[in-house]
Amino acid sequence: MPVEFKDILQAFEFADVSDGMVVCRTFVCRQTGKIYYQFDQDDLQELEEDELPDDIEDETKYLRIPNSRDLDLGKPLVIAFVREFLPDDLDHVRYFFSKRGAYQKFKGLLSRRKAIDAWHDYQNKATARALREWCATQGIEVSDLDPVTCKR
Repeated sequence: MPVEFKDILQAFEFADVSDGMVVCRTFVCRQTGKIYYQFDQDDLQELEEDELPDDIEDETKYLRIPNSRDLDLGKPLVIAFVREFLPDDLDHVRYFFSKRGAYQKFKGLLSRRKAIDAWHDYQNKATARALREWCATQGIEVSDLDPVTCKR
């Protein structure tokens, strides 16, 4: 059953947000393409439209949608971006990522270099590409155009 890419992307983004209080895992049904959200906090259950299937952990029926770490879209993506767009800052960025607060320092560097838009564009394209590859690998048929590349 085809799944709209925007639904996969939304589930990815939702599950990728972790503020320490809300943790969410998202799943796609292999048969129907329906997306399910699983929250770790009981008080968030009212946000779920439907009850989770009892067998949501059955990988033959449901796939957990990956997060950015699963798809290597964290530090490896930052390093690839810097290598391509800010090569003179590569050593600085590597140093940032050897300590706590790396993303805050990286975003400060992007601001100083006026490269925030380029980073967001690069990150969005890499995310869309990685999610599409994940879908293909998992046998999930995507039915719409990718909003970033406008390609199937």
